[in-house]
Amino acid sequence: MRTAAVGGRVTECKLVLLGDSNVGKSSLVLRFVKNQFSIEQGTTVGAAFLQQVVPLGDSEDKIQFGIWDTAGSERYKALAPMYYRGAEAAIVVYDITSFESFEGAKRWVGELKTHGQPQVVIAFVANKCDLEDYRVVSSQEGKAYAQEQEMAYFETSAKTAHNVWQMFVDLAQLVPRKDVALSSTTSLEQSQQKGACC
Repeated sequence: MRTAAVGGRVTECKLVLLGDSNVGKSSLVLRFVKNQFSIEQGTTVGAAFLQQVVPLGDSEDKIQFGIWDTAGSERYKALAPMYYRGAEAAIVVYDITSFESFEGAKRWVGELKTHGQPQVVIAFVANKCDLEDYRVVSSQEGKAYAQEQEMAYFETSAKTAHNVWQMFVDLAQLVPRKDVALSSTTSLEQSQQKGACC
């Protein structure tokens, strides 16, 4: 689970993106990992896997996200549990111009809370905020639901890159890092053993 890194510790974290089709999940990941955006982004088939490292605050430690970008279309929904099982973090995305996708995102949250990891950290993401003139789901509505479900809330635009990197960085800060406690215990035990040998 933990890998050593020069100048700090790297913690691996399984992250899954959920949401209906065409809400911009793949575009968010592409913007985050490669800083690219394509207006003709193809529909994900099954799931795609990408990785990206995020610094943790002022420390030299980092989180390496192993990102599963799942397909949102109906025919692939049955596959989703394969990808969110064991995920420590999840990003549930909806499109601010589609009330239907907002309702779909709520269903994904319900499914994740029922069948996912008990301590999964969830970000509830209102994407396509560059289309403010066509917004049908208000910020207040999104925030209220996120608060009620104890989730972080973000408004993003994969197209303009607004808040995309920040969302992943903030999410990294929220992921519990069990291995840090483990590694400090191990270091303590090792130093005690060394002390006993001398």
